[in-house]
Amino acid sequence: MKRSTWLLCSTTLTLALLASCETSKPATDVSASAGVNAPVGSTSTNAESMESNGIRLTPLSDSPKFPEAQMKLRNPIGGATLPSGNVPFDYQTTNFQLTKMSGGPNMALMANSEKGQHIHNIVDNEPYTAHYETRFSKPLADGQHAILSFLSRSYHESLKHRGAYDLRIINVGNATPSATPIVDVNAPNLFYSRPKDTYTGADAKRIMLDFYLVNTTLEPGGNRVRATINGTEFMLDRWLPYQMEGLPAGENTVKLELVNSSGTLIPGTFNSVTRTFTVNP
Repeated sequence: MKRSTWLLCSTTLTLALLASCETSKPATDVSASAGVNAPVGSTSTNAESMESNGIRLTPLSDSPKFPEAQMKLRNPIGGATLPSGNVPFDYQTTNFQLTKMSGGPNMALMANSEKGQHIHNIVDNEPYTAHYETRFSKPLADGQHAILSFLSRSYHESLKHRGAYDLRIINVGNATPSATPIVDVNAPNLFYSRPKDTYTGADAKRIMLDFYLVNTTLEPGGNRVRATINGTEFMLDRWLPYQMEGLPAGENTVKLELVNSSGTLIPGTFNSVTRTFTVNP
């Protein structure tokens, strides 16, 4: 009888402990969608659109997440001096498949590369080149250059977490490097990414505005990006891509500025940039 009572109590205690363990587990892993691994300065949000003078800006936060994706630029090394002409680049990527379609709701809404996911390579904040392999070469003029690289979804939206980008300075040719680097890689920096070139047909209805930040965050009452689209100003306090609608046919202009809480431009080589692109409905 004592043995039966002991077995019953033991079984009851075991079941209680198991139940306690099960209730401590989350029902699903929500870290990716909840932004647990989100980059500094990015926010998962369903904020409402901003609209002025017929232009509508809508923040996008529902793209597929790749929190484990990593990219490393193995060559050229920072500070290196390379021969004039074509400069070879060599990257290593992990947990991110180049040439794969990213999927998600935004892929069908905006311009999407038929070649899939890729690397954006930006030299001196000039228009990027897209690369679908980890090794390639591109011609660079003699002199000092700032190289920003980052992983991109197939529809050109950047991955914004640490480890998904690289910023470094290199020298090309025999010119004596400037005593003052072309950009302070440790200071707040803004780089332009999209829009770019010409948008035609369905791609012209919704156009992505995307930019890259280094060493800074955006927040209400803090640093922000002032986006002036065809003369109409929008203040952006979240590091997200934005969908632009209502743009007229023909040439359009976007000016991006990294500003502080009072709206004053933050010093930096690339912290104010203006680009034009074409809408061809």
